[in-house]
Amino acid sequence: MLEPFFFALGLVNSAFLIFIFLIRKNHLALLQRIGWVYLLLTIPAIYGMTLVQLEDKSSQYTIFLGIFLAFLAIEALYDWILKIPFREKMDWKQLTPYLALYIAMNYGFVVVVWKYYSLLAGILLLGLFAIQIIANLVTHPRTTNEGKI
Repeated sequence: MLEPFFFALGLVNSAFLIFIFLIRKNHLALLQRIGWVYLLLTIPAIYGMTLVQLEDKSSQYTIFLGIFLAFLAIEALYDWILKIPFREKMDWKQLTPYLALYIAMNYGFVVVVWKYYSLLAGILLLGLFAIQIIANLVTHPRTTNEGKI
């Protein structure tokens, strides 16, 4: 049961992020009102960690779910608690841990699904990750050399 659940969580995560990236350019006020809903993925991630223990599965699931939870935590901290405009300022001290967790989280969804569930499902998640990157690049806030928009 864990493998299809992990794949579904990866699909939902990618769909959320693609949606967020696509609406932020023209509907930032809407995103600021509803963006917190993405953080609700904490609930299925914790449930997934429980499934890992119940089904006695590979520790890789726990590791990548932990990375996913760390990404959700830093997202909550930066965007919703401290309200740090780290995307606009491009401060490497804030951006580096965020990007590292973002990449590791997506890597985990692709590779673990690819290895333990289905090659086709892993390729689908890889394609969705590519779409995330493209949507992010196209809609990312622009900065100047001084870090101001």
